[in-house]
Amino acid sequence: MNFEIKYKDARARLGVLKTPHGNIKTPALMPVIHPGKQTIKVEDYGAELVITNAYLIYKNEDLREIAINEGVHELINFDGPIMTDSGSFQLSEYGDVQITNKDIVKFQEKIGTDIGTSLDIPTPPSVKKVRAQKDLEITLQRAREALEVRDELMLNSVVQGSTYPDLRSECAEILGKMDFQVHPIGAVVPLMESYRYKELVEVVMASVTHLPDSRPRHLMGAGHPMVFALAVAMGCDLFDSAAYILYAEDDRLLMPNGTIKLENLHEMPCSCDVCTNHTPEQLRQMGKKERVQLIAQHNLLISFAEIRQIRQAIIQGNLWELVEQRCRAHPFLLEALRTLKNYSEDLEKYDPPYKKSAFFYSGPESLNRPEVYRHLMKMDRIPTQKSVLILPRSRKPYSEYLYDIPRRYYQLKGNEEITDIPLDDVQITVVDVPFGLIPLELDQVYPLAQNESPADYDEDSICMVNKVLLDYLKNFQTVFVSEDVWETFQLGGKFPMNIVHEIPENLKLGVDDNQRIKMIADYQFGTGAGEALFNGDVDIVKSRKTRKIRHVYADQELIATLRASDGVFVMGREGARRLHSFLPYPKNRVVVNQDAEPFAREGKSIFAKFVINCDIDIHAKEEVLIVNEEDQLLAFGKSVLNGKEILDFNIGQAVKTRKGGF
Repeated sequence: MNFEIKYKDARARLGVLKTPHGNIKTPALMPVIHPGKQTIKVEDYGAELVITNAYLIYKNEDLREIAINEGVHELINFDGPIMTDSGSFQLSEYGDVQITNKDIVKFQEKIGTDIGTSLDIPTPPSVKKVRAQKDLEITLQRAREALEVRDELMLNSVVQGSTYPDLRSECAEILGKMDFQVHPIGAVVPLMESYRYKELVEVVMASVTHLPDSRPRHLMGAGHPMVFALAVAMGCDLFDSAAYILYAEDDRLLMPNGTIKLENLHEMPCSCDVCTNHTPEQLRQMGKKERVQLIAQHNLLISFAEIRQIRQAIIQGNLWELVEQRCRAHPFLLEALRTLKNYSEDLEKYDPPYKKSAFFYSGPESLNRPEVYRHLMKMDRIPTQKSVLILPRSRKPYSEYLYDIPRRYYQLKGNEEITDIPLDDVQITVVDVPFGLIPLELDQVYPLAQNESPADYDEDSICMVNKVLLDYLKNFQTVFVSEDVWETFQLGGKFPMNIVHEIPENLKLGVDDNQRIKMIADYQFGTGAGEALFNGDVDIVKSRKTRKIRHVYADQELIATLRASDGVFVMGREGARRLHSFLPYPKNRVVVNQDAEPFAREGKSIFAKFVINCDIDIHAKEEVLIVNEEDQLLAFGKSVLNGKEILDFNIGQAVKTRKGGF
């Protein structure tokens, strides 16, 4: 199996799947090719991989002879990689097929398919659990059998289990320990056809969380572009469907936000070749065959355009925004999106913490994104002062506009006057949506500095911030809250309106540079990291142009550089040494074997196959330490994958090394 991840966002992976007939960029859509009936050259519209039905070929004597003698690629006139189904669809539709599992696997290999499929039992939704368990046992038995009879054939093995998440997880866990190359998630078409998207989310997440990260996942029968973004965000890499032609035969045009009936069209819906060169009336006046061909072409163009947009969103790091847009196209898709908040912990582990794109709030569902969940967890790493001053949001970065803050504050806890408290003993924190709390020292850190939300807060945001703020204020002996925050986030129910303070105009608020760098380090690496990295006398060097912190030195040795793009630290050699001394094994570490040790010392990147252990909590794009089995520091760099992926993959980069030479 040769699958490599290039970019990540949410649980999505933009990767490359290598097959005997070429490489496939994932996420990828496989149009269904009906053997003997296909009239559209799908590669002209973006298809790199297709799927056809080996059982239909086997049943038809003429097709079977061509496939055996000339190969399946010649039969369907497609030069790229071909996946074949085993007849499971016919089994689900008609209850029986005239071939055994062993024979269909051997036949797929004989006709030269790239990725074959064992003959699983596609259990429909909502059957009794006893039946689902019985069907699952047969599916697993046939999966084992398929491995015994295949020679070099790359094999699918389908995750089944009906709508029972525990059975899906059990099936995925067992199949993941076998030598398969791709894992379809099967029997979900009935869920999609009946708009049961909430259950689709539960089925998919129960499956992907128990499948190996190193293998592509294929959501079988998902062919409507309105579900692609959501499925990709959950970790699905491949899609197949005959929807492009089936919808065309019913005079329906696919769009990313739904389906349009030709009879209701007054204007063509997009700018594809079909829509720019024809009017709805012209299509209606055509003969059935010609009209179907044109609508099918539109459906393919729209579907592949959506796949390309999803890939671009993964690279930019704004896939969640696309998911939220698409899920607002249908109430049940929106329900499905909201269901994903039940999987926040899992999604956060796979979502890279630093991205190219800013965080744009698009509605209450944005509060459930991994970035928000992660920030609130990281807030627990930051030691608190005795006193806190809570400010409303202003222009960014907040610390540069403190002269513009409101002057009226309520004292909710404590007896000291604000003018009597040393400012270095006051934590100044901004309240904002969607992140709730932003300590002033972190106001230049991604994504806290790179986010936009409406000033007119919705009720969900107000409730969320209210809860977060009340929990936060428990940590302080003295609390001052701006009048704006007190009123906007409805604190009157917990704190009666108390003493009103007017902050003097001449009271200078600000952020101490030493406090800033230590808090960023705690936020990035864990409690105490700031003191460990920047203890003693350090020299802070700022940009002449922006006056923002750029480098931190000790005795002319570079400890760390504060990256301008996201406001987090990139280690220097001295910083890596200090961090290695401070963090207990295996925290933030990637452990390489003896073969890779000299390459690491030379500063060369680390490939996954040389990793023997790592911190399972590492995220992609985080600063990591590269060590040997004795925990000797060899190098440091930026992770490409998260901890689980690093341990599961056997190809591709795991860490882009910055410096070696220790």
